[in-house]
Amino acid sequence: MAKKENSWKKREGVVFSTNPNFNYNEPSDNESVAETLPPQMQNLVVSMERSGRAGKQVTIVKKFVGSDEALTDLGKTLKTKCGVGGSVKEGEIILQGDCRDKAVALLTQMGYKAKRGN
Repeated sequence: MAKKENSWKKREGVVFSTNPNFNYNEPSDNESVAETLPPQMQNLVVSMERSGRAGKQVTIVKKFVGSDEALTDLGKTLKTKCGVGGSVKEGEIILQGDCRDKAVALLTQMGYKAKRGN
């Protein structure tokens, strides 16, 4: 016996409509992609954290507005130029060690508005 597909479960925010002419339009993939702001309009904050990391220092770049691909590319560039490891998680770039000054200088050189947090 074939399993019945429940397409109504994918609808976001619409449960029932009393309008007989109502037609639900599913959002396309293009609508969910965030628009990447140009570097001049980005306001990045570069800070250092130790909490929750076994006492190790990490530099975090926050407040990037744009797609995940652009954030990943920026993270890769920063890791390469700073000569450290790191990752890109949850909209933040994490660099190993305390390299706030170097990261701010590189971001400013690339045309971003970056300021040192703490």
